[in-house]
Amino acid sequence: MKSKQAKEGVSFRRLFNFFIPLGISASLVTISHVIINSTLARSSDPVVVIASYSVAMSLFAIFERCAVILRQTCATLVRDKHSFQLVSKLAIVLLASILGVSLLIGYSPIGSLFFSNVLGVKEHMLGPTLAAYRVLMFVTIFSGIRCLFHGVIISNLRTKWLTIGMVFRLVFMGLLSIVLLKNDLVNHGYVGAYIFLAGMVIEALVSVIEGRHLVKKLPAKKEDHPVVHRSQVTKFYLPLLFASLIAVSISPATNAVLGSSGKAEIAIASYAIAFSILTLLVSISSYTHQVVINFYEKDAKAVTRFTFIFSLIPALLLIFIAYSPIGIWAFQYVMGVSGELLDQSILALKFFILFALCFPWLDYINGILMLKRQTKVLSFSQGGNVFMTFVGLFTFIFILPNGGGMIGSLAQSIGILAETIIAFIFLKVFLKKENQRGKKSLEFS
Repeated sequence: MKSKQAKEGVSFRRLFNFFIPLGISASLVTISHVIINSTLARSSDPVVVIASYSVAMSLFAIFERCAVILRQTCATLVRDKHSFQLVSKLAIVLLASILGVSLLIGYSPIGSLFFSNVLGVKEHMLGPTLAAYRVLMFVTIFSGIRCLFHGVIISNLRTKWLTIGMVFRLVFMGLLSIVLLKNDLVNHGYVGAYIFLAGMVIEALVSVIEGRHLVKKLPAKKEDHPVVHRSQVTKFYLPLLFASLIAVSISPATNAVLGSSGKAEIAIASYAIAFSILTLLVSISSYTHQVVINFYEKDAKAVTRFTFIFSLIPALLLIFIAYSPIGIWAFQYVMGVSGELLDQSILALKFFILFALCFPWLDYINGILMLKRQTKVLSFSQGGNVFMTFVGLFTFIFILPNGGGMIGSLAQSIGILAETIIAFIFLKVFLKKENQRGKKSLEFS
């Protein structure tokens, strides 16, 4: 049957119908961050408010990465109720551990030492940053619950529910933002965190309702499903976790370096705004690996052509926003950014063009590596990304101490270019060895 599917190939329409709900939901995720930054930009002191929220988000991102991997783990391993229980137990232990560590950071001197000494937060911003993080740590818990049930939804090809959940989330966040602005309550970074938390609770609720409905339909124990022990779930999850933890060090390091630059608040805030726009544009490509995993072995050429078409969209949109009057208008009147913050944000966005070009192809390559069960390669490639980003950050801060947010965007663009090259080299070597093993097997038979 598999060979028959391979001969028939995969139509562009089939790929499109599978991918678009995932791409839309990923794009809507980033719109939620744009909503928050746009709301905070309209506060009485937008630079300090956005900067404190952004620094708190950099630590939040580390723990959320651990939770988000539950989506991939569940989508790949869960095919019956038994395997779902195994992944659920992992999720419970993981989220409980994250909450414990987060409480320690948020309400003990450890948090103050971490933010001030590691992330370089100045004394006048330490209180606002901690206040924002004390709210964001609960977002991680609901994000993990959401991703656990997202895995079930994706594996059952019910991807439209990811989009539905995000629509409810955005509508609620938008309404809450309007209410807060009308009542002049946007005066602190933790306001953005509360908006984020409210939206995540709504999305998690939708995913739990649909996910539990699908779990009930799963067989108690599927005979041909190999996942039967907790160790199998752990062995799948831990390499992805390690690779993700390597990658998330980039955001705190970037904020720390920008915090030591001239006009630190402007640098951090402009980088945060530019990065939110970049994330919005590249998010549509963030599920490319799922297309590869599900369809590459059926029709590799069709998947490659599909990736090529969609890989152009983020970079072209970014160029249009960064270099056209419409983009400047959007910054001013949609996001409420003006003055020096506007100039620095646009400059930082221009240096993200290379990032936008590389990201879709990196996700494509990573999809093949996951399909071939070579996830350990992600640790090496992401390690290369971190190394080159760090080199770029410290080099540019030395050469251009007043470079602002563009220091972060240029360093990260160099980092993702390095990661793409490393992943591609590993993939080529692996495929070459696989072909050689295939030839030897044919000769032996």
